[in-house]
Amino acid sequence: MGELIGYAIPIKGLKDGIHTFEYTIDAGFLEEFENPPVTQAELRFTLTLDKKQELIVLQFDFEGSVQTTCDRCLADIHLPIAGHERLLLKFSEEETSDDPEIVFVHPESPKIDVSGLVFEFICLAIPMVKVYDCESEAEPPCNEDTLKYLESEETDEPAADNPFIEALKKINPSE
Repeated sequence: MGELIGYAIPIKGLKDGIHTFEYTIDAGFLEEFENPPVTQAELRFTLTLDKKQELIVLQFDFEGSVQTTCDRCLADIHLPIAGHERLLLKFSEEETSDDPEIVFVHPESPKIDVSGLVFEFICLAIPMVKVYDCESEAEPPCNEDTLKYLESEETDEPAADNPFIEALKKINPSE
């Protein structure tokens, strides 16, 4: 994990106030994690750290794209994603809350590693259905052969004498 050293933020000796860190997320970052949902990305990540006496507020803002396969036409696409996440770090020797937005850090901890958080936020920003408004692009990446097949499927009329449909129509839901 030598490449992720830049994601370890020294908090011991860090002055109170707002500090900003900027990261570029690419394939090198993603390959450091086991089984990432995507292997290629071009993301700009900004971390705003607001250090206070007994807690740290972390604000993660990111935007860019990940390379994946379109769920509609199966073409390789650069899927746009963005996100804004906030997390609180509290200094405590014990974890005293079940709130997922609060992370407890030992008061003597010299640094915090945000690489896992960055990876998690990227994974959570990837939609379940991987499609986007690619028609607005000058050259859409769509697989036209697949789209033609889908268009022909949408226009086909269902068979009128389908025995399964007829059997379903006979079921009375009030019984």
